[in-house]
Amino acid sequence: MGWYTGSLALLADAGHMLSDTGALLLALVAQSFAARAHTARATFGYRRAEVLAAFLNGIALALISVWIAVQAVGRWWEPRVLRPEGLLETAGAGLVINILVAWVLSRSREESVNVRAALAHVIADLLGSLGAVIAGVAVVFWEEYRADTALSLLITLLVAHSGWRILSETSAVLLESAPAELDTTALAQTIRDSEGVASFHDLHAWRISDGFDAVTVHVVLAPDYHGVEVSRRVCQRVESAHGISHVTVQAEAPPPALVQLGRQRSR
Repeated sequence: MGWYTGSLALLADAGHMLSDTGALLLALVAQSFAARAHTARATFGYRRAEVLAAFLNGIALALISVWIAVQAVGRWWEPRVLRPEGLLETAGAGLVINILVAWVLSRSREESVNVRAALAHVIADLLGSLGAVIAGVAVVFWEEYRADTALSLLITLLVAHSGWRILSETSAVLLESAPAELDTTALAQTIRDSEGVASFHDLHAWRISDGFDAVTVHVVLAPDYHGVEVSRRVCQRVESAHGISHVTVQAEAPPPALVQLGRQRSR
């Protein structure tokens, strides 16, 4: 119907819905991979399959926004006469379908970045359908053909915003950046204040996938402290203060100078 009516808003909406279908299929495949157990080679399992799928979804959104923008600029200077027959009905049906899909996905949006990426696709598509409905009303009742182009540009901004947000979130995970909500300064202070820790180095915090953050650190023991006890204490404090349970602590013996200093003070 997009080609038949000549509506760029409807055509963009149809193309976006097609990409949504692929995104949802990709999400289902990625979730099935993510549920697989870890192996000797994939020691973390396949949890990042969902992140990779979301990353691809973000790229798809970015490409769609560029295509819509190029088409809209050309049509602004040469408005095309549209065939309004079926435009409102098609756009209205797409709007209803997208509302239902968005409602279903929103119930699980906190469980996976992949679901949030798919939801972003659908919400952008929902707004695109709404834009197509408004464009159809403007064309049918007022013959405002540029309204279709203007609303297409608005859809472009919405789609580009969704794509940028998803790419930013997934890129941070793939680059093993610290989780955005984690205060790394506070994390360092938590480790520093743990009893038996003289100093630490090589502190790393990253996200494997949604709900699975990890921390590794090398701690230098204070004199007369046991490595196992200090490691357990650091893990407990990090989990209690920051909610991260996957913590690996490498305990290192204190340097001889520090041991000697401790002995002198104890005399």
